[in-house]
Amino acid sequence: MRALLRAMSEKTIHLETIEATTALGAVLAGLAVPGDVILLTGGLGAGKTTLARAFVGEIAGVEEVPSPTYTLVQAYVSRAGFDVLHADLYRVEDPSELIELGLEDAAANGVVIIEWPDRLDYALSENRLEITLDFDGVAGQEHRRIARLAAHGSWGERLARISV
Repeated sequence: MRALLRAMSEKTIHLETIEATTALGAVLAGLAVPGDVILLTGGLGAGKTTLARAFVGEIAGVEEVPSPTYTLVQAYVSRAGFDVLHADLYRVEDPSELIELGLEDAAANGVVIIEWPDRLDYALSENRLEITLDFDGVAGQEHRRIARLAAHGSWGERLARISV
């Protein structure tokens, strides 16, 4: 069962454009270290994949970052040499389907970024950043989003350095 511990610290960031969402992903990549898990929650079209692609592109130095919607997981090697896993759990119906994906090993030794983490039945790491993306609600401004960041473990110290 997923840990219900309160976050060490929280921050809300207004993302006025898609470029701001991309910039947030790049900033997070610069702060990520092995043992980190980043969890992206939000409805369809809220910007999870945009943020994840920017994160992976920056941390792994790649331009093409396909969505793992059908493969469930895409693996990369960071510029620093550790593994980076990008998972999209949207199609997972039962947490037992996740056993063979290697998320636990990757979370222990590398960095994992997960879209639709509500499909997990436990927290992969105490060093995690939970990000909830939502629409800003301003009429006619379909690109405006709000990112609510909740830091756990060592992310608490790094949260203050996040700005876009």
